[in-house]
Amino acid sequence: MDRRDRIILQKVLSEIAIAQEMMADCTLEQFISSQMLMRAVGMTVINIGELVKNLTEETRLRHAQIPWKAIAGFRDIAAHKYQTLRMEDVYETVSSDFPELKRQIEQILDISANKI
Repeated sequence: MDRRDRIILQKVLSEIAIAQEMMADCTLEQFISSQMLMRAVGMTVINIGELVKNLTEETRLRHAQIPWKAIAGFRDIAAHKYQTLRMEDVYETVSSDFPELKRQIEQILDISANKI
């Protein structure tokens, strides 16, 4: 993996950590009732999708178990169709999908670091 992709994946991990910290032990009801929290977490989803779009095709293909296209697509919905974005989906993504994505990216970075 090239240096640029490694940096991008580290930034994705940073965005995941930010979203998880903001949501902490937040329930869906608490999340939905906070305009500030919904907008802030929505922005991290956008940032992650934008970062993923900048990964090389080689990295995306080598790690095809990660749904790169779906991540980028969710970003497009969050950025361009915000008025129709279901905040329940954002909550579910951060609560359920981010932990697994974090684990997978950490594994990729560990593997990559061992090849250097």
